[in-house]
Amino acid sequence: MNTYPTDGTGIIAFDAWLEPYADKLRKRQVHHDYLKKPIDKNGGLMGPISQGHRYFGFNRGDLKGQPGVWYREWAPGASGLSLIGDFNDWNRDANPMTRDEWGIWSLFLPDSEYAGRLTHGSLLKVHVSAKRYHKDRIPAYIRRVVQDPTSHDFTAQFWMPEKPYEFVNQTPSIPQGEGLRIYEAHVGMAQEEGKVGTFDEFAEKILPRIKALGYNAIQLMAIQEHPYYGSFGYHVSSFYAVSSRFGTPEELAHLIDVAHGMGILVLLDLVHSHAVKNVNEGLNQFDGTDHQYFHSGVRGLHSAWDSMVFDYSKYEVQRFLLSNVRYWLEEFRFDGFRFDGVTSMMYNNHGLEYVFASYDDYFGGNVDNDAIAYLQFANELAHTVNPAAIAIAEDVSGMPGIARPVSEGGIGFDYRLAMGVPDYWIKIIKEQSDEQWDLNAIFRRLLDRRNGDKHIGYAESHDQALVGDKTLAFRLMDANMYWHMGVDSKDYVVDRGIALHKLIRLITFSLGGDGYLNFMGNEFGHPEWVDFPREGNNNSYHYARRQWSLADNPGLKYGGLNEFDKAMNSLDISFHVLTDPFIEEIMVQNDSKQLIYRRGPLVFAFNFHPTESYFGLRIPVPDFEDYKVILNTDDARFSGPGRSESQAHYPIQKFGMYGRGQSVQMYLPNRSAQVLAPVSRLRP
Repeated sequence: MNTYPTDGTGIIAFDAWLEPYADKLRKRQVHHDYLKKPIDKNGGLMGPISQGHRYFGFNRGDLKGQPGVWYREWAPGASGLSLIGDFNDWNRDANPMTRDEWGIWSLFLPDSEYAGRLTHGSLLKVHVSAKRYHKDRIPAYIRRVVQDPTSHDFTAQFWMPEKPYEFVNQTPSIPQGEGLRIYEAHVGMAQEEGKVGTFDEFAEKILPRIKALGYNAIQLMAIQEHPYYGSFGYHVSSFYAVSSRFGTPEELAHLIDVAHGMGILVLLDLVHSHAVKNVNEGLNQFDGTDHQYFHSGVRGLHSAWDSMVFDYSKYEVQRFLLSNVRYWLEEFRFDGFRFDGVTSMMYNNHGLEYVFASYDDYFGGNVDNDAIAYLQFANELAHTVNPAAIAIAEDVSGMPGIARPVSEGGIGFDYRLAMGVPDYWIKIIKEQSDEQWDLNAIFRRLLDRRNGDKHIGYAESHDQALVGDKTLAFRLMDANMYWHMGVDSKDYVVDRGIALHKLIRLITFSLGGDGYLNFMGNEFGHPEWVDFPREGNNNSYHYARRQWSLADNPGLKYGGLNEFDKAMNSLDISFHVLTDPFIEEIMVQNDSKQLIYRRGPLVFAFNFHPTESYFGLRIPVPDFEDYKVILNTDDARFSGPGRSESQAHYPIQKFGMYGRGQSVQMYLPNRSAQVLAPVSRLRP
């Protein structure tokens, strides 16, 4: 077992370039320890700091032996709070709250008086009196918020069902050796109909598709309540509330339970990087000040996102967010998180339009060490609550140690999203024809990641699907997709696009990381973009849905791309490609557009040439034994031309080349790739 210094410098073992920054790493650790000291004095990370949801908001309890409901709220800047709702005819004078020395307001509602009035589903708000205003607000820790269909006003609901959801299935684990294969999904836009989809519909109709494709995890977006549907869920207003657009908390729990029964892990796209600016629905100015949950003044405003920035140094802010981490893990049995906007959190300028060109950029005055400490706490907590929990950082900066344990001086995530890869594909597609692509540069770029940190590779995510951008399929084929996706249609643009779509995804899958992510629908080249209903499109749901019928239609080529995605995932299921650390270049011929490499036992042979197919192409192979094709992008079942044998057998020849003593000869058509396995590794 490796042991590392406890002063925050352990990550130097993985990156010698950090040695000159040892003192900076120690200071980072000192700041972590300083902020953690009051937490440790009060029970540690599993103590009150992560149990705010069991104290604040609405919880069953008693007062002097009387059973009832406690409501508590932290609002130090307010001069008065009172609970209002349909249980007291919205009377602002009926139920005033009492303040303690810490700015925590409380109210006890005994069953003897309120059991028949404050019931499951009751509508609520809290009236806040302050110097700046007197306003009805939504409680900070509320677990359900609903929107009135007529007034569009959001109101809290007292959510305390008599019988909580009972989980049936055990939490699955990824089979030994396999990598994390993530299907990124949005419940609301997951249905084909032009409407908001539900949790139940997703569990019934979409989970089976994900299972059939071979993904072992889903990443659910937009789960935390957000007032504007078109924000994709990233402008959160109520951090503990399950978005009521999609159903009830119990229906979300059922979805997770069903996924677990299929062997699929469920990750939450967790937004702790910022909060919605809205005063009516969110936390902004909750107690009448601009510095309760957020930084005051300009620093508290995220100008690019038009949202609020948390002050991670405050104990009650830490409690609010850390309790949120624990809440989703324990109450709903989420298996981990993709932390949104980590770059924005870690830097005072939010990393916007900033080139991280030097290690100085990771340790200078631009770094928010309070946010880094919070992320370390959150990861420590998540892995304490559930040692198997998965934490993924959305970080474009490449912060050293982002995916190393806190004990080594890292930030504590398990993976970092390889965010530069999709941008790279967009860049070369826009700026060059594929005839000009530099295969050496592509190979190096896909392997360009920090040593010791695990990465989730992906060719595209929801970011590329949004209106204003384009998916790979749409970039490659554009309007031709509307007219020439029939299986009998011959169109150069579509044929080229389908071929490159498969090549880009296969090379990214096999080289881009230790796991893989796909956004729903992109696996079959979903046409068009994602655009939520808004004024600019006449509030249409036409682009806020997924057209699964395209992939299901045997007369269209979308189905072939869908089958290819399934076959690609099987490479990891059968051969553990994603977790195999051994990657080796075998042969690169940039002039003839051939790229051959291995990952683990498999050989990946690419021919990116737009017109030249190679008969009798001799390539070196690592092992002296016959090889067999286990995946061929040219296969007709993958909407390819079907020019080469889908499961060709290549006899080994004692003919040395490129420093190896053996080779095979193969037929590799233009714009195609084949994956070869040693016959000894194939099941009989």
